[in-house]
Amino acid sequence: MSTPVTSLDQLNLAFADRFNARDLEGLMALNAPAVVFVPAPGQPVTGEDAVRGALEQFLGLNLPIVMNVRHVFEHDGVGLAVADWTIDGTAPDGSPIALAGTTADVAVHDETHGWRYVIDNPFGTA
Repeated sequence: MSTPVTSLDQLNLAFADRFNARDLEGLMALNAPAVVFVPAPGQPVTGEDAVRGALEQFLGLNLPIVMNVRHVFEHDGVGLAVADWTIDGTAPDGSPIALAGTTADVAVHDETHGWRYVIDNPFGTA
């Protein structure tokens, strides 16, 4: 089991670490039950299988993600994390990849699981 994230400003960085390690189970552990994941602007998915499938597609690029946390705001166990991210390089099929966005992620905290996403919206400003 992955280590819980104890500080909201570390949630997006934990995502990047697990993404770069190709740790799908670790990424899934960052999600609260019934998480909403938005793998493309305006196209949310829910349910463990759909979220897992969307994350697998990103991991399939076999490229690292770079994450820069811009702001975090929290109150009473609910938080908003805003971070800039990029995925740049060459895809396994040889095509160039240049993805970037600014997240707008909503998270919740509990003592057992730490901070976890309830809405993971990597294209939050799109």
